[in-house]
Amino acid sequence: MTAERADREKRAEKPEKGEGKKGEEEQAGGSGAVHWLFGDQLGPHFVDPARGGPHRDAPLLMIEARSVFGRRRFHRAKAHLILSAMRHRAAELGDRVRYVKADTYRDGLREAAGDAPVTVHHPTSHAARAFVDALPSVRVLPARGFLVTHDEFRIWADGRGTKHLRQEDFYRWVRQSHDLLMEGDRPAGRRWNLDHDNRQPPPKGADDLGVPAPYHPRESDIDAEVRADLDRWERDGDVVFVGEDGPRRFPATRREALAGLRRFVEHRLATFGAYEDAVLAKDTVMSHSLLSSSLNLGLLDPAECVERAEERWRSGDVPLNSAEGFVRQIAGWREYVWHVYWHFGTRYRESNTLRHHAPLPDWFTELSPAGTDANCLSHALRQVNETGWTHHIPRLMILGSFALQRGWEPGAVTDWFHRSFVDGYDWVMVPNVVGMSQYADGGRMTTKPYTSGGAYIDRMSDLCGPCRYKPTVRVGEDACPFTAGYWNLLHRHRDRFEHNARMSQAVRGLDRLRDLDELLAQERDRRD
Repeated sequence: MTAERADREKRAEKPEKGEGKKGEEEQAGGSGAVHWLFGDQLGPHFVDPARGGPHRDAPLLMIEARSVFGRRRFHRAKAHLILSAMRHRAAELGDRVRYVKADTYRDGLREAAGDAPVTVHHPTSHAARAFVDALPSVRVLPARGFLVTHDEFRIWADGRGTKHLRQEDFYRWVRQSHDLLMEGDRPAGRRWNLDHDNRQPPPKGADDLGVPAPYHPRESDIDAEVRADLDRWERDGDVVFVGEDGPRRFPATRREALAGLRRFVEHRLATFGAYEDAVLAKDTVMSHSLLSSSLNLGLLDPAECVERAEERWRSGDVPLNSAEGFVRQIAGWREYVWHVYWHFGTRYRESNTLRHHAPLPDWFTELSPAGTDANCLSHALRQVNETGWTHHIPRLMILGSFALQRGWEPGAVTDWFHRSFVDGYDWVMVPNVVGMSQYADGGRMTTKPYTSGGAYIDRMSDLCGPCRYKPTVRVGEDACPFTAGYWNLLHRHRDRFEHNARMSQAVRGLDRLRDLDELLAQERDRRD
């Protein structure tokens, strides 16, 4: 361990300032306070007194509030994973925890704690934070599960002055301050960004990457119990789900999550970097880690993930571009998304700079792959329907790009991603969808809209060959909806995009389209 990393871990043991309720900055009080664990605070770092957690003798409380699943139409696999993880954690904690099943959190708190003092680590949504802040007996402890504290981010952001809060700048700062993939004061390999090495298309003619399969957990009696309860809730009309709930694919315990992490870094990380943006129809997970849900449930700490990846690189077992790509996802993007969610505030989710208001069609909200003839879109929807997951390119460059091109209301798109993905939480999806995917914030998070024509999908996947549409055709029966939709989007927002340095050249391409009028008429009538 380097001196810088040892110093960072020492600092992490100190309570974070500015997080306590009504200005309180001390750690949790004595054993008289009950400590409440939310369903995404399931790892050991949420009950560790040395890291600002509750008193070692504090009784623990977990509340399973059925109303959470009644407010929205969640993916059934997501509901199953969350409840399975909560009940597994309660079984591990044994007599120390009281597990309450109630209609609402308020009912559960009243039943389990009454007027007794309660502590809870910083929740992960604005709504949950406002709720606990309004409870006079509840005191909020510092956030856990992230590398950078709120105070540290605030200091970094304030130091930017009038500059934009760009993810690349933040990522470099995190690398330096946390001594990740560093050689002295320089980045390993003398480059911060290895994206150029990590954008390879899939191997020609290959159906898969030929790497060992990801870790697959085994279901327990708890999983069967959860599934029976979900069946009963649906029969009683208390909840309505979307998507399939097959055998659980994602870890629900700390042990399973560690097994998944070990499997990834030892057998799959080496090939992750080069093909992290590639898509193969028969290899839906490629070399991705499948650890996002474990991180977001609090089963894994991001520090242990990035440090294990770095260890594999330093031992010579994985190339630098793969280690850097994985570190960038967690220490760069995940951390950045968490902090801008809080930094931009509650009104950020309402951003709609492009004034997109079209509703999502039923076939999309129902996760119906038969609702579109576009093979890439149908493939992505099928995977979401069956698993509640796709990797970031189908999310961003197929599902999100299509929504942006069709002018769907960004708040509804955000809600769809939140409900439909097993790793989707408010703090995850608001910045990712409002800011990056839908460009609804007008560039506060990213410098350009992330969308493309069919040529990009054709280059990075094997999905276009079997499709009835042709990625090079923009008008007519064979016109690719992404290619035509891309040009239609540029035309619709030409006044805005032509002043964007990263978009101006593409916008000028509109003047070279002899069939632009025909294309625009075609897109006005498009139904899929």
